[in-house]
Amino acid sequence: MPTTTDRLLLRPWGPADRDRAYDLYSRWEVARWLGAEPRALASPAEADALIGRFAARCTPDGRFGVWAVEVRETGVVAGSVLLVPIPGGDGEVEVGWHFHPDSWGRGYATEAARAVLERAALPEVHAVVRPGNAPSIAVCRRLGMTPLGRTDRWYGTELEAFVLRTEH
Repeated sequence: MPTTTDRLLLRPWGPADRDRAYDLYSRWEVARWLGAEPRALASPAEADALIGRFAARCTPDGRFGVWAVEVRETGVVAGSVLLVPIPGGDGEVEVGWHFHPDSWGRGYATEAARAVLERAALPEVHAVVRPGNAPSIAVCRRLGMTPLGRTDRWYGTELEAFVLRTEH
């Protein structure tokens, strides 16, 4: 279920996005912040598998998923935004973002995250950020999230945890 903001189109990743997905997730400056054991993609075939995993996380109602964030003016995929139940959690939902370096510093992560949060209208959403990832911590703050400190509760590694509680 595509969503638009003033500047962005949030839509499912698809096979036509393979090259951009590979370009994004094969970069160590992006991959170093992701997963319990960060690893950059090594081949375009891995991008196909990643797109498949992203599609599998999307719910039919469009509430949860991992979506491509396309810049409406150019049609370029700037990155990903996600809103998903945290694997191994107790029902907590996570908002997150991964952006190509050529799209950093433009406010796209904050804009895309706000859009998925508004659409989902959940009373509580978490974010987890690898320590040292100052730009993502800044996005959490711009979203109005409250820092909870470091935890190793999710993903098997120590992360900075944030929460956003709303009146929904």
